[in-house]
Amino acid sequence: MSGQRHPLGPGLYFIATPIGAARDITLRALDILTSADVIAAEDTRSLRHLMDIHGVALGDRPLLAYHDHNGERVRPRILAALAEGKSVAYASEAGTPLVADPGFQLGRAVIAAGHQVISAPGPSAVLAALTVSGLPSDRFLFAGFAPSSGSQRRNWLKDMATIPATLILYESPKRLQALLTDLGAVFGAERQAAICRELTKKFEEVTRGTIADLIAAYDGRSVKGEVVVVIDRAGAQVADPADIEAALREALECHSVKDAAALVAEAMGLPRRQVYQTALKLGGNG
Repeated sequence: MSGQRHPLGPGLYFIATPIGAARDITLRALDILTSADVIAAEDTRSLRHLMDIHGVALGDRPLLAYHDHNGERVRPRILAALAEGKSVAYASEAGTPLVADPGFQLGRAVIAAGHQVISAPGPSAVLAALTVSGLPSDRFLFAGFAPSSGSQRRNWLKDMATIPATLILYESPKRLQALLTDLGAVFGAERQAAICRELTKKFEEVTRGTIADLIAAYDGRSVKGEVVVVIDRAGAQVADPADIEAALREALECHSVKDAAALVAEAMGLPRRQVYQTALKLGGNG
């Protein structure tokens, strides 16, 4: 790329950067990096290397490090540049800014100050993992990193066990086996899942199967690299009709048929229409 600069409108430009393969950078991202008045990055060395690969010269433009540890100090400098009508490009270390990334607070501050925020979308470990996992993609939840403490992690997983969506987690290679063990205990060993490691890199690996299969596959392995865990949604809940009726009778003591059915259906993870029909039989049309 030649690196010729073209005028760029004022505002903060969030740039997605490659999660592995350097050629995954978009042409628009390169244009923005070439033309922005100020460049900020979570890791300035990584961004300088990426710019060198693609022939984008920094020139005399400022390159600011912006990360979790210096955000309070650096945000005012970025806001001041925007107030002067300058264009600022921000790049996370890898992937899309704001996804498990310090760019979130920066974006909020810029919006609050009334400046333009523009996204130059591109690579994302979340979407890349979902794409290759083979699991349902019509509804998904990105939950970030699981807590490192065992008890906190299990409680955290319990809150998500019945969410009707494919779950996507990031995990440290050192804690992967502990996470899988807790997933088996909380979600059940037969839940389908996939471990996506080193996506777009030379040693990319995707392991699919039940949670039990994955526990066995990674037992005793020394795991390296970036890890994304994708987990299928829970199967349809099967409840004993007697349990449904007992819950409805209790709810009907202080709720209408409609409200009682809604409460029981949500609590037991059942179709609302099915529970409502049972409630009608128990409580009439009230």
